[in-house]
Formats: sequence, structure tokens, C-alpha cells
Amino acid sequence: MRRRYSELGRFSDPSLLILSSLASGPKHGYAMIQDIEAFSGTRLEPGTLYGAMARLELRGWIAPLEAKDRRRPYELTAAGGQALRAQLPTLQRVAATGLKRLGMTSS
Repeated sequence: MRRRYSELGRFSDPSLLILSSLASGPKHGYAMIQDIEAFSGTRLEPGTLYGAMARLELRGWIAPLEAKDRRRPYELTAAGGQALRAQLPTLQRVAATGLKRLGMTSS
């Protein structure tokens, strides 16, 4: 079913997807791409991923760790966790409203 609606594009901001991925622990870029696809159905291209990661690092929301086997993992910072916590209730309200308006919830 995912493919059927793929022409609609991504509904989630890459930055939000990255922060959500790193909330479960440090990951390198390829691991983030796999994790994000697994939990959201969105496959970020490397250019999109690394561009968003650079912006998140400039904001202090993610930080690089020491490279391992030529792969550099990143971790969520405290500020990044706060930013994610602040955004998630809004997304929850949007999803709940959409589901309700489509008649997909009982409340």
C-alpha cells in the first residue's frame, strides 16, 4: 500500500525523522536511513539525510561521535531531545484530527 501512495511524497520533515531515529540511540547515516524507513516508510536519500544532519548539528540538536570503521555515528543531544519532545504533541494532534475527520476514530 505504501507504493500506491508514494507519489504523494513525504509527509514528515527529514529533521524530525532523524531526531526520532536518534532518540533510540546513536547511529551512523546508513543505519538512520534503514531505521527511518522501517518506522516511517520514508526512505531518505543520502543527500537529504546529510543535509538535514548538518542543519541539526549547527543547531546543536545532534552531535557526532568518534568514527568507527569509517562510519561516524551521531547522537541526540539534550537540546535535540527537548526539540523533539516539543514537536511531537503537535504532530499527535494533527494525526488525531486527521483520523477523526476521516471517521477513523471513535472519539
